[in-house]
Amino acid sequence: MLSWDEFDTEEVVREAAKESARQDALNAAPVAPAPVQAIAQTEAPATTFAASSNDGSISPELAKARAALAQLDPKPGIEELEMGAARIQVDDKQMINCRADLNQLVPFKYDWAWQKYLDGCANHWMPQEVNMTADIALWKNKDGLTDDERRLVMRSLGYFSTADSLVANNLALAIYRLVTNPECRQYILRQAFEEAIHTHAYQYCIESLGMDEGEVFNMYRELPSVANKAAWSLKHTQALSDPTFSTGTPETDQELLRNLVAFYVVTEGIFFYCGFSQILSMGRRNKMTGVAEQFQYILRDESMHLNFGIDVINQIKLENPHLWTAEFQAEVIQMILQGTELEIQYARDSMPRGVLGMNAAMMEEYLHFIANRRCAQLGLKEQYPGAQNPFPWMSEIMDLRKEKNFFETRVIEYQTGGALSWD
Repeated sequence: MLSWDEFDTEEVVREAAKESARQDALNAAPVAPAPVQAIAQTEAPATTFAASSNDGSISPELAKARAALAQLDPKPGIEELEMGAARIQVDDKQMINCRADLNQLVPFKYDWAWQKYLDGCANHWMPQEVNMTADIALWKNKDGLTDDERRLVMRSLGYFSTADSLVANNLALAIYRLVTNPECRQYILRQAFEEAIHTHAYQYCIESLGMDEGEVFNMYRELPSVANKAAWSLKHTQALSDPTFSTGTPETDQELLRNLVAFYVVTEGIFFYCGFSQILSMGRRNKMTGVAEQFQYILRDESMHLNFGIDVINQIKLENPHLWTAEFQAEVIQMILQGTELEIQYARDSMPRGVLGMNAAMMEEYLHFIANRRCAQLGLKEQYPGAQNPFPWMSEIMDLRKEKNFFETRVIEYQTGGALSWD
């Protein structure tokens, strides 16, 4: 095989020029006129042309294309891959600021990321697989649900219908570009697709129930308890969404970490749990079972998103210990506390009274329990000593202490399209 230095592009250009001259001479040679009848049978419309003809001549367009390719110099493009023709070694890979060829998926360095990608693919589902007939009948029956129960459904769909879009935008426009590991990028692509499925699921529920789509989809801008959560998440996308943003300094690397904490640990790891608890509680009572089934599929996906994000953050910390300063840890704790307070405000707004065997005070205790788990997963001190899970029925569905073994719990031993049972 010739090296790029031995590859003589000038010789290729000369040969192409000779070939073009030969074809021009052939085209200029006199050709005997064809019978009129034959021309009538074979003449093509004036708007079409052929790249080559039966006599071997080529069109001016094809000649132009060949001449352009003859002058193509691949060396500048190859030189963008700083490792050149060298093969990637496992130790060459890093989570951020990696100079290795990102187009080479293997060898894997982070097997956990590839396994999550495979698990996500195995658990593929689509909203239309869920039967919404019973939900529609219950929703349209004026006596089917209490006002408090309807409020829960409206608030949950109002927040989630746009929240997963915010997450997807952050993944596609910021995180994917800045995480420099191909197996992690592979999972990020899968996660982005799952976020699209989740947004589709909420729209499917809203449309099926005949809700006012304008009201529901605009809650994140009009209803304070929903708008505050969305605004908090969006605040942490501003720097990274700038296409000129790049990592490589302690300040910019910490900005990426800040975004990962905001979206994986707080948005997906705290903001989602009040709504999940409320809708799954309805499903346990045989109410809105179609919506609840979709939320349980979504919870399965989100649990993996959360664990992936935690692993990414901890891997960045391991490879870049200088980023995890005492000051930055204090900032992360503040982010978790702020997220918990916002979710408590949302719980109070969505549950002004007791409903479905829960109330805002119980949800506050539950959110303290979740916040402690998030701190522990990042190696930080728990902020709410002694907080307990006040919903023991949640342990089988979404007990945070079992998230690493989420696929081993009995209630979600299913693959695509499986119907869930409610015990």
